[in-house]
Amino acid sequence: MTFPIDRIRQFFPSINRPNAPIYFDNPAGSQVPQMVIDAFSDYFTTMNANQGGTFATSKMTDSMLYEVRQKVADFLGATNPDEIVFGANMTTLAFSLSRAIGKTLKAGDEIVLTRMDHDANVAPWLYIAEEYDLTVRWVDILTDDCTLDMDSLESALTNRTKLVATVHCSNAVGTLNPVEKIAQMAHAAGALCVVDAVQSAPHVPIDVVALGCDVLLCSAYKFFGPHIGILWARYDLLESLPAYKVRPSKNKTPYRWETGTPNFEGINALGKTIDYIQDIGMRYGTEYAHLFPQDGWAKHLKMGMEAIRQYEKLLISRLLDVLEATNGVQIYGITDRNRLDERCPTVVFTHDKFTPRQIAEHLAKHHIYVWDGNYYAVEIMNRLGHSEHGMVRVGLAHYNTLAEIDHFGEVLRQLLDG
Repeated sequence: MTFPIDRIRQFFPSINRPNAPIYFDNPAGSQVPQMVIDAFSDYFTTMNANQGGTFATSKMTDSMLYEVRQKVADFLGATNPDEIVFGANMTTLAFSLSRAIGKTLKAGDEIVLTRMDHDANVAPWLYIAEEYDLTVRWVDILTDDCTLDMDSLESALTNRTKLVATVHCSNAVGTLNPVEKIAQMAHAAGALCVVDAVQSAPHVPIDVVALGCDVLLCSAYKFFGPHIGILWARYDLLESLPAYKVRPSKNKTPYRWETGTPNFEGINALGKTIDYIQDIGMRYGTEYAHLFPQDGWAKHLKMGMEAIRQYEKLLISRLLDVLEATNGVQIYGITDRNRLDERCPTVVFTHDKFTPRQIAEHLAKHHIYVWDGNYYAVEIMNRLGHSEHGMVRVGLAHYNTLAEIDHFGEVLRQLLDG
């Protein structure tokens, strides 16, 4: 079945407006379907009230919260909707988590971090390491293809390791890490495994049970939804950790983790985001049904994400073709076309003459939006020797086209060959 890109683009009003730009800035925040936009006004019109009341709009909000938790649980492969926690964004949730875990640790305990992670899965742990006198050990990368050095992970693990934090997909070089193996290694050392899935959630099916991690975090605005952070963790862990909360709020998971009044309108929109992905699965992902043992909603969501993944592999291959044919460009990360399952459609590069900012500015003048800099991936930019200017990042999504990539290449060469 051919991925229906023309039909998919019709769902996104920002793409369909006259003279719309080319959105290659997707790792920093994706575009959203009309049904997600409509969900905000629908919430305010029909059920705008706080939770826990005796009246109709409050009860509708309660029901909506439960339904969306279940949808997100299906999206992530979780077995219990009460394992889903909503927050402002992934970074805020990561700090809440680190603060709670920190209270269970003592001086001399060790935590393992990677040189590949976004700082949202680094800084929270560095803060508790300083506060509780913990030892930080680092997992290095292999610079040839920007993959994790698994030997360095093995060397970093000791009988004092209490936590391993890793990224599922790099927000810089696009590498998909072997989280299942990392979780197994962490557990063998007696440690928790915390996964940042912000960049994998828009591109690949996620199953937290299969991955075997203890905690997984992501942000809905990276996978075509509103500005909502999501934390999944094992229920027993969420119940046992010392969550920071106000005294009158429920001391029961997930509520003990959701400080203050949640963003109900955003959560309602998140539900429609999941509906959108499910619809892709039902309509255009049937050929992948045999890959997933789940039933109903959960199966359709996995089928939808697999349809997205397979289409995006075509996009990555074309983007690599364009960049490899451009003089003076150096790509960082996996470029072997036989290894596209090991990466997401986020590609970074530098040029031997122009700075990343100069390239991004040139593209912006031609209405092609990309990022330059370090995108908070501080450690990997330092490791690759690009801490000063960073790199140009081209981040594709399932609503992008081959024609957009070809046009990007033409515009890029106007500057570089001029």
